[in-house]
Amino acid sequence: MKALAGRFRPKVMLCVAGALLASAATAADPWPRAVNPAPRNPALDARVHAIVAGMTLEQKVGQMTQADIRSVTPDEVRRYYIGSILNGGGAWPSMNMHSSVDDWLKLSDAFYRASMSTDMKVKVPVIWGTDAVHGHNNVYGATLFPHNIGLGAAHDPALVGRIGRATASQVRATGITWAFAPTLAVVQNPRWGRTYESYSSNPELVRDYGEAMVRGLQGQLGSPTSVLATAKHWLGDGGTFHGKDQGETRTSEANLAATHAAGYYGALMANVQTVMVSYSSFTDTASGKHWGKMHGNAHLIGDVLKRRLGFDGLVVSDWNGIEQVPGCTKWHCPQAINAGIDLVMVPDDWKKFIGTTIADVRTGRIKMSRIDDAVSRIVRVKLESGLFDSSPATGQHPDATVMHSPEVRMLAREAVRKSLVLLKNDHGVLPLRRTGKVLVVGKGAASLPMQAGGWSLTWQGDNTKTSDYPNADTLLSALRKTIGAGNVDYSPDGKVADLGGYSAIVMVAAENPYAEGAGDISFPRSVRHTSRYPADLAALTRVSGKGVPVVTLLFSGRPVAANDLINRSDAFIAAWLPGTEGMGLADMLVAGPDGLPAFAFTGRLPFDWPAGDCLAKKGGIQFRRGYGLTLGSRSTLGRLPEAQPVMACPVESR
Repeated sequence: MKALAGRFRPKVMLCVAGALLASAATAADPWPRAVNPAPRNPALDARVHAIVAGMTLEQKVGQMTQADIRSVTPDEVRRYYIGSILNGGGAWPSMNMHSSVDDWLKLSDAFYRASMSTDMKVKVPVIWGTDAVHGHNNVYGATLFPHNIGLGAAHDPALVGRIGRATASQVRATGITWAFAPTLAVVQNPRWGRTYESYSSNPELVRDYGEAMVRGLQGQLGSPTSVLATAKHWLGDGGTFHGKDQGETRTSEANLAATHAAGYYGALMANVQTVMVSYSSFTDTASGKHWGKMHGNAHLIGDVLKRRLGFDGLVVSDWNGIEQVPGCTKWHCPQAINAGIDLVMVPDDWKKFIGTTIADVRTGRIKMSRIDDAVSRIVRVKLESGLFDSSPATGQHPDATVMHSPEVRMLAREAVRKSLVLLKNDHGVLPLRRTGKVLVVGKGAASLPMQAGGWSLTWQGDNTKTSDYPNADTLLSALRKTIGAGNVDYSPDGKVADLGGYSAIVMVAAENPYAEGAGDISFPRSVRHTSRYPADLAALTRVSGKGVPVVTLLFSGRPVAANDLINRSDAFIAAWLPGTEGMGLADMLVAGPDGLPAFAFTGRLPFDWPAGDCLAKKGGIQFRRGYGLTLGSRSTLGRLPEAQPVMACPVESR
């Protein structure tokens, strides 16, 4: 990372929501300074002060509490003055995955009306947050966009902004006003199971995308198509040792500021209203200081984010994240609140949290001034978002058609086309002719769960089937729509007696869906795709080298070593996790009616692509970040090396 960090420093002057960030990237003080030249809104400040001053301690702590919809009722929101709720991955109204948009609206309205029926002097509305990370992905029938890694390959901030606008409309259509997105991790090791939530290992691209997505999601705050965005996860979650989820980021604070904070500078430019804290911990390799878990890091949350960078929105914890701070539990952590966390995500144990936090204030472990600051931030964000005006479920909002309208599907289809990276096209195999029969191979070709990946209907993206995506196309169905069902045969395992009748073979190799934790490839396990999915190699081997050109697409949430698959393919495409619009895949594979390419390959790798089991400095990278062929490329890739020892990796250091 030393060379990368050397190429990027916060710009000397960065406009941040009407503010200026003056660079001060020195060894002693690597953080830019936030100066807000725009005057505060005295009327808004006075209103916030009056509301908070009229609250009891119990009401204030209630406002700092976020509970999951599976463990709290609307009446409990009223009784305990709950400030926020969320639907975690795999939580839906009445726990029905097929809940309609109307079901979501009814539940939203019930919670909102309950929050406005308390005995508070001034009623403060509850705010609902959801992980809308590639479209409104928890909702049945919603169009899902490519995951962030695919969008990073597009190198198109304007496209990301449009996707943010479309996602905001989807979320508002269900009566929800807060999206836990975007993830701004600058991932350094693809072993991390959340790699696909990162746009790139390039901090400058992440900065640009962070700004674009926040602007897209938030739009005009308070409007019917605006949701609060969340810059997450503060800070360094993409830099953990060996890519371990919730692990330790070992780097200098200077590199933390220059590389891992880059996306936050962009988000601050766009006036992001909320920031979520990371599960990871931080060790400063320059000073040798072990700062420990981020949820208890007063320096980086309070001193840097709030005071140095000038963030005046609310800071929210991650799911039960406070329990990882030494001495804390799921429901009790004065250190986290004192560090600067304003809203605490305690999905199940929220009653205990309220009781212990009230006791902490009364005994002096948490100062009332810290409580007042947290609640003031929460109330201000709610006022800015328009929540005080009317129920988001019954007021003006987009209708259900935005979930899968022709316009949003075409946007997702465009995003798929721009996300694909052509790594090999020997002999000019692509695009395929519209005439002749095509054989499709690989179970991923007919699987929406594999095509969409994690955070799709469920948290891990598993326990679903293709029929759970009614407004979608797999690659198989897209090819049949494009060149005719009678011209496309399908064999999941490639066991076909005679390949002579086919003009081309389209193979899909695919990871099973996963999300955080379960998605890690723990060191020293192999990062070769076929070491984890040998059936893909077996299927490809059955059809390769038989005189019929083979085009392989890889559905993956990260760059993985795939030289054996590439060698057995005439053309090879990194397709990432494209979401529900398989027609975008067919657009790129098949020629137009005139026989010419219908679209150009413009995608470029957002990460280095490994040759073997390491991103080693000695030949471990097969394709550098930024690599990607066009259909006009004349180069022949040839045979790539396949044998590399698993344990050849050097010890990681930064």
